[in-house]
Amino acid sequence: MKMYDVTGAVYEGMTVYKNKPEKQPRINPVTNGYVTESRIELDVHTGTHVDAPLHMVTDGATFESISLEKLVGTCKVLDLTHVQDRIGRADLEAFEIGAGDFLLFKTRNSWEEAFDFEFVFLAKDGAEYLANLGVRGVGTDALGIERSQEGHPTHKTLFASEIIIIEGLRLKEVPQGEYLMVAAPLKLMGTDAAPARVLLLDGVTIS
Repeated sequence: MKMYDVTGAVYEGMTVYKNKPEKQPRINPVTNGYVTESRIELDVHTGTHVDAPLHMVTDGATFESISLEKLVGTCKVLDLTHVQDRIGRADLEAFEIGAGDFLLFKTRNSWEEAFDFEFVFLAKDGAEYLANLGVRGVGTDALGIERSQEGHPTHKTLFASEIIIIEGLRLKEVPQGEYLMVAAPLKLMGTDAAPARVLLLDGVTIS
């Protein structure tokens, strides 16, 4: 069995969405004698995280509505490193995708350490295609699933079809193929997202 940890590390000074200072995590250790206890201030969209519908839908469902069972299971890593701007329907039609699939997009984003304002994203027509196919979820190696689309149609299309969104994956070392995914977000209540640890296991199957 080979395990890939595709989670981005969380630390002060890490890459955050659009380099916004207010999105930086703050870790404050307090030491009393030999006892250290740290306090952390963290945006729920920090690093690798799972979005909830509330993020982009007025009165949308909060994080506890996402079933953990949907975050543990088989997934497909799709090699889209040739895509330079956006992932559209035509790019996705090249792959064998079926209902219930959880797709992880490996793009040039995985090689970027600094925030790229022109990151590869999932376009509206690609989201509509996946929604019509009935996929279980999508994951991207950018800190956002979309950019430069007025009204955020990609988010809204996926949420309308109850498709899970994972952002901030690091897939540089992961070959295209099928894996067992274990995505374990923090058990937050009433939020629009939660940071997650995401592991891909090669050579492991579940019945």
